[in-house]
Amino acid sequence: MHRVGRDITALADSVEVPGIGFLPVNAFVLHAEEPVVVDTGLGLPDRNFLETVGSAIDPADVRWIWLTHPDRDHTGGLFALLEAAPRARVVTTYIGAGILSTERPLPLERVFLLNPGQSLDVGDRTLTAFRPPLFDNPATVGFYDDRARACFSSDCFGAPMPSADLAEGDDAGALVPEQLRAAQLLWATVDSPWVHAVDVDKYLATVLPLREMDPDSVLSTHLPPATGLAPRMVDTISGAPGSDPFVGPDQGALERMLAGFEPGGRAPGPVRAPEETPAEVPAPGALT
Repeated sequence: MHRVGRDITALADSVEVPGIGFLPVNAFVLHAEEPVVVDTGLGLPDRNFLETVGSAIDPADVRWIWLTHPDRDHTGGLFALLEAAPRARVVTTYIGAGILSTERPLPLERVFLLNPGQSLDVGDRTLTAFRPPLFDNPATVGFYDDRARACFSSDCFGAPMPSADLAEGDDAGALVPEQLRAAQLLWATVDSPWVHAVDVDKYLATVLPLREMDPDSVLSTHLPPATGLAPRMVDTISGAPGSDPFVGPDQGALERMLAGFEPGGRAPGPVRAPEETPAEVPAPGALT
């Protein structure tokens, strides 16, 4: 757990992505008058999100669960938290509620539908919803906390890190600027491949509100907390449409990786793309 300013606790986790690096997977607790949990972690069987969030706040005190979108790396502990937090309501969109209900019925009396541009009063502050410029799910909604001057950006601004320690660390600035820029552009092309097909001017119009927001902190699901870095990170994602498209490993690369496994051991190195496109899948070492 990492404290961000006076009012926010980051609950840090990560997953290793062969050939790319260690991807941060964060959830957050906003210690508002009406406490907010932002996303609920991975759904892997060895994670216990309820225990983790209980180290930062009594789950019974949680009033809002803001799901930035209903992908499994954001919803792992959702239903356990709903049971432990009987007064909590799930903040999502119409589409988000629909997607969630395909896995398990979501009690509609505990849903609070909020669209980009609308706001939620949590007692001592207002949370204003917005659609991040980069996203991989149509239900994605981040928000700006006007009291903490913090931008919760969902997947936007994410970046794989060269080690689990960095991925679960408390400072995105632990990478030098060029390293962070390269990692963020890589993630943009992995997570939002449509960015190469957009009208650039229209895309940049979606980035402008973030520049005008000028938050003190940016809190992304897939990036360590970033304080004082917003202007240059906005510059970075502004260049995403012109970055190189990501091409992932194919079956041949997978078979080469599996052939390198020793019984009970690990792969000897990162998965790489086919020989004709080796530069398009950076190894973790490229980010160190």
